[in-house]
Amino acid sequence: MRNGRVFEEFSPGYYGVCAIGGMLSAGATHLAVTPLDVLKVNMQVNPIKYNSIFSGLNILLKEQGPSALWRGWAGKFLGYGFQGGCKFGLYEYFKNLYSDLLVGQNRSLIFFMSSASAQAFADVALCPFEAVKIRVQTQPNFAKGLADGFPKLYLTEGLSGFYKGLAPLWGRNLPFSMVMFSTFEHSVDLLYSHVIQRRKEDCSKAQQLGVTCLAGYTAGAVGTFISNPADNVVSSLYNRKADSVMQAVKNIGFVNLFTRSLPIRITLAGPVVTLQWLFYDTIKLLTGLPTSGSANNHSQEANR
Repeated sequence: MRNGRVFEEFSPGYYGVCAIGGMLSAGATHLAVTPLDVLKVNMQVNPIKYNSIFSGLNILLKEQGPSALWRGWAGKFLGYGFQGGCKFGLYEYFKNLYSDLLVGQNRSLIFFMSSASAQAFADVALCPFEAVKIRVQTQPNFAKGLADGFPKLYLTEGLSGFYKGLAPLWGRNLPFSMVMFSTFEHSVDLLYSHVIQRRKEDCSKAQQLGVTCLAGYTAGAVGTFISNPADNVVSSLYNRKADSVMQAVKNIGFVNLFTRSLPIRITLAGPVVTLQWLFYDTIKLLTGLPTSGSANNHSQEANR
């Protein structure tokens, strides 16, 4: 152990800490906002009935009771836990890899490539959980949760049923991840350079986590708008409102792709992404590692 660190940066143990941190932070935060996610999915699938956040919540509570707001909680916790472990852990790995391979290249390119590579694997891990979760949330008679939902989906649709939404899931999450990670990295740089005007190493842990939260919220809000069209398509496909991506786009309408459920997604994604980064960086600090962000990271060192 050196400099109070359990593992040195870019060692196998370091990537393990990042993966565990991503798993715990993503799983816990997505679990916490399950009620909003239930409402969001129902607003996407049945926008006439669930036409606003307030009225939608009232309808769900009146017709299905408080327990309906927690439908799919296991899928949220496990699915996004596995996704978060892959996303954060592999992002750190690919950022280090591409920084070595693309010395002198634009840093945004490295962030885009790293996040896209990590997210591609992360969504393969998430997809089966998402398929069951959405059905549980919007089809009360489908299943109670993962335990009976997984075998029922396999019996009715086979293995392909779990991955029917993988392409639109990539369409939603790849742009979101690329924009989110890049925005986060640049926001961290901006805050240290022009707001705090001190190096990360000279700031207290509380200040570093404050920067993480501000950059995380900004990254989540920007990424949400970019990914909203694909999010609506995913919900439509999994609920058999359409048989193909093109049919889903036609049914929803071009403008509605960007606007339907956008307020609740921003309400959902902003705090979720912020808390994810906060939990993730807190775990890194507890193991003696630096907080996330391009300031004082390998990619910056490689470009000197």
